[in-house]
Amino acid sequence: AADLWSVYSKPVPANSRELWTLFLQCSCITVVIGGLFYNWMFASLECSWHLSVAMAISFSLLLLLTLFLVHPARCVFSMIMPTLGTKQGRKLLLSTCIMIVAVNITPNIISNIKTILQVIKCICKNSSESLLNSTTLLETASWEFGDAIQENVNSFNIHRPMNGHFQFLLLKNSSFISQQMHLAGEKIRRDFLAVEVLVKDSVRVGNKVVAGFSMLYLCFESTWYLKNYLTNLHFDNFYITKKLERLAVDRKAAHLLVSPSKNLIRPTGLKLSREEVMLCLVQSMLLTVALMLMLVVVAMDHFAFSVADIAVRKTAQFSVVPVTLSVKYRAEAEILSAFFKLLQLPSGELPLQDFEKSYHHYLIFSSAHCRISPPTPPNPSVLLVVGLLFCILYATVFLGTYAHRLCRKIAGSFFESWEEKRALHLFKKLSRKH
Repeated sequence: AADLWSVYSKPVPANSRELWTLFLQCSCITVVIGGLFYNWMFASLECSWHLSVAMAISFSLLLLLTLFLVHPARCVFSMIMPTLGTKQGRKLLLSTCIMIVAVNITPNIISNIKTILQVIKCICKNSSESLLNSTTLLETASWEFGDAIQENVNSFNIHRPMNGHFQFLLLKNSSFISQQMHLAGEKIRRDFLAVEVLVKDSVRVGNKVVAGFSMLYLCFESTWYLKNYLTNLHFDNFYITKKLERLAVDRKAAHLLVSPSKNLIRPTGLKLSREEVMLCLVQSMLLTVALMLMLVVVAMDHFAFSVADIAVRKTAQFSVVPVTLSVKYRAEAEILSAFFKLLQLPSGELPLQDFEKSYHHYLIFSSAHCRISPPTPPNPSVLLVVGLLFCILYATVFLGTYAHRLCRKIAGSFFESWEEKRALHLFKKLSRKH
């Protein structure tokens, strides 16, 4: 492994054997990275498979030529790998979490809201039709009441200009109301479908932009680190490395490293400096804010399902409401004395027949013919995946410090002569302080 890394980190291969070894190393790396790049574009960014294949092949060929021919590019690429699992890796994992929530939880919330609206639509439709049908009671009551009056009048030979029936105008055709309810439901369905598509497209485009920016920034950050490492002796130069220890022993100044300054740390140790601890805490707080926002979305999913489930169950338990219309009528007619003798009645009052009758109807608020989609329960696997990803994200916060130290070690192995200069500069600095 040490020999392979020595061949990989050399500026120029010493012979043809090292040249072919370097080519095989770069080929293996590009095959693995190309496969991961294809899976990332196709699965995470949801690009088409032919676009993902074309981009993966093009990226792999370009990466192979760059790694094989450009020595600093190999160094930058090697520093990108540990950084992928830390700072920029956090951004990629966070964008993956956002994509998972947007693709799986948001449609579930919208689906449960649709179920609630379907319940409301069903109740409004059935109650309006039932209420409309109840108006036939008035028509029936008015017609029978008119028959009773007509029967009383017909018992006397009195001239009547009308038949005695009431004319009650009703909207007997309920298709108009049904049509309006259907149009309103279709409009709500189209609006929610448009919102769902807009949310998915916005998150998908935003995820691609963030992912692309993260990859470019990742390359820029590694290049910026290498540039500062090669041009500034003070940059990131506070580690007690093996070269520094060897230099102190050769110059008989090992006592300088016995009780080193608090600002000096060993790159292979677990100790974190004060600045590194504060940086980890700040990054953890920012990550916690993102976690809280996602938990709010998850809570909305559970709340929407709970409301939809209660609405569907309560609708099925709605009882039929009985409605009774009672009509009671009593009247007496006074007749003039001239007609009184003509009709040979004992008195001047003509009692009419009493009218008393009840009509029954039932108001229906729900029906088995209503098409209500069952509420969609939250997917526990989504919450589990998001929880595991956030555990990894919190772990990368603290691993980022050690990855940063690994980047410095990688840069030192690629440029050993410059690493010796940096060790000499730090040794002189410690000597002056001593």
